[in-house]
Amino acid sequence: MDAIDSKPAVPTQTSNLSDWLTYLENLHTQTIDLGLERVQAVADKLGIEWDGVKIIVAGTNGKGSTCAMLESIYTAAGFSTGLYTSPHLNVFNERIKINGELAQDQAIIEQFDRIEKTRGDISLSYFEYTTLAAILLFQKANLDVSIFEVGLGGRLDAVNIIDADCSIVTCIDIDHTAYLGDTREQIALEKAHVYRSHKPAICSDPMPPQSLIDYAQAIEADLWLFGRDFNYSGDKQQWAFAGRTNRRNALAYPALRGANQLLNASAALACIEALNLKLSVPLQAIREGLLLVNLPGRFQILPGQPTVILDVAHNPHAASVLSHNLEHMSFHPYTYAVFGMLNDKDCDSVIQKLSKDVDYWYCVSLQGPRGQSAQALAAKIEQLIEKDDEGLPQVRTFDNSVQAYQQALQDMNQNDRLIVFGSFLTVADVLEHIRQS
Repeated sequence: MDAIDSKPAVPTQTSNLSDWLTYLENLHTQTIDLGLERVQAVADKLGIEWDGVKIIVAGTNGKGSTCAMLESIYTAAGFSTGLYTSPHLNVFNERIKINGELAQDQAIIEQFDRIEKTRGDISLSYFEYTTLAAILLFQKANLDVSIFEVGLGGRLDAVNIIDADCSIVTCIDIDHTAYLGDTREQIALEKAHVYRSHKPAICSDPMPPQSLIDYAQAIEADLWLFGRDFNYSGDKQQWAFAGRTNRRNALAYPALRGANQLLNASAALACIEALNLKLSVPLQAIREGLLLVNLPGRFQILPGQPTVILDVAHNPHAASVLSHNLEHMSFHPYTYAVFGMLNDKDCDSVIQKLSKDVDYWYCVSLQGPRGQSAQALAAKIEQLIEKDDEGLPQVRTFDNSVQAYQQALQDMNQNDRLIVFGSFLTVADVLEHIRQS
């Protein structure tokens, strides 16, 4: 009897997107496999050059918001746009947007099929494969501007094969230490590799590590630093941006909520100013783009009562920002939290950042090899946070985010608030439940 072939069946253009994604998940042995050799070799075979402006955005937190603002502003200015982000919350198509619309299944499948027929015996990771598909879709659409969010780090991330016209590094903090290093200096150097010689290189971190500055200078990038080359000011009604040559006054606050959104908006406006000779953007388009920008899961406050907040905060810096945002909201007697995290994240620090904000922790288990059990999270909370005179915080465990969310809504009063946070997976499950309800 012939041996059974263990290789997954190769989908075709008539296969559905779900079949393709399952195939990609099993195609490469490592989920995260940093390095540009494989993806660059396939990109060279495919021929991925087009004339449109290309922007790369890296950073520990804030890169998704910065990308969304850039897309919204350039769209408002009348330019054709592409946006590539990761991960997605509910459907894969969220990762690839063209002119504000999610890429259609068949369009994605056609590029997957093209990559599969071109790669030969070169193995590609899921992220490398999908990055190439986004590039091909943007190339085919001949877009004015394409915006790419780095998945992890910068130097060895698949997005870094793109010859960017402008690159942005947002805030820099400790995350993904197994891949990027365990200091801000090491992590900043990894992210700084998205910068290009003699091209605008923007950093919106208020305290950029010296390694980033040194690298930008070594490659002779045109480095724009927050506080030196661009800045912002504001009051309760409006804010203003100041760049090297332009000042944008009387701007409405971005539709995205949270303490760091003006920092992210400033990075976007610095990029727009730096690229002004290629893509001229009027002030009205900036105002409109900031008002209309939308990004689910970033301090997203749902309408109605009780107050429900969705936030994908999954590292200490993001948790600190979430805590700051919660403290600046109106008074709520008690705060409930649906909380789930992956086991390769700094759970202890995240818990400590929110220790004074949460009264009732509803811990949830996340599936998959990186998922952490609700019981493990609950044990950490019990160990790290001392109970007060009311016996708070109280901790409960649930099998999944939706169970915890439904129970929290039953337990809390209309004047209390609920935050759902800790991972994209935690927020995605609850968001999908809400959409289907």
